[in-house]
Amino acid sequence: MSRNAIVVVTTVVALAAFAAGAYFYTRYDQQQSAAKVEKSVAKAAEKGGPDANLLVRFHSPIIGPAGAPVTIVEFFDPACEACRAFHPYVKQILAAHPGNVRVVMRYVPFHGDASVEGVRILEAARAQGKFEPVLEALFESQNVWASHSAPSAARAWEFVGKTGLDVKRAREHAATRAADKLLELEVADVKVVGVQGTPTFFVNGKALAQTHPDALKSLVQAEVARIPAK
Repeated sequence: MSRNAIVVVTTVVALAAFAAGAYFYTRYDQQQSAAKVEKSVAKAAEKGGPDANLLVRFHSPIIGPAGAPVTIVEFFDPACEACRAFHPYVKQILAAHPGNVRVVMRYVPFHGDASVEGVRILEAARAQGKFEPVLEALFESQNVWASHSAPSAARAWEFVGKTGLDVKRAREHAATRAADKLLELEVADVKVVGVQGTPTFFVNGKALAQTHPDALKSLVQAEVARIPAK
């Protein structure tokens, strides 16, 4: 084998080893992070009082039947690309388990002004019973108003009128900054729970160890299987 061939083979092997190491390190890191979050929630629950339930708050938007026995809690950011990519899978899970699963949405404003404006719009939409269609519209147009290279948060309003939202009323609601006060509560919970990235999921209080659609589906299915037969 020539010297050049040896160099090429050695390089390929090294790159493969690096890639494998990076994969296993990332997976380990996700599992460790999930374990820390779960521990924080459990520790807070032991104390009782207002911090006993950090995952579901009275002000949290809910998608699906309010009384469903299986609860997915999603800490998300309307300006987060990964949240947008994950959303269709969440809808698939809801469709696969009608009546048994609900999603509690928690706000995490990790992307600055774009995140905050997105939450203001979503809260204004929720006041009109339009949370879900407006969420869909924001995700579909996210690359315009929440572009990481050139964000323009105000442009988000251009895409929500087609959902049936009364934009004038929604702007008036957003101007009250009620959503900003709600975000203060959300951020406090995010810090205590230990959420470090979006989306972060819990299913009936159990942290998702790996942020992957199949992992979420499996965890939900396991919880649905535990529902007592009627």
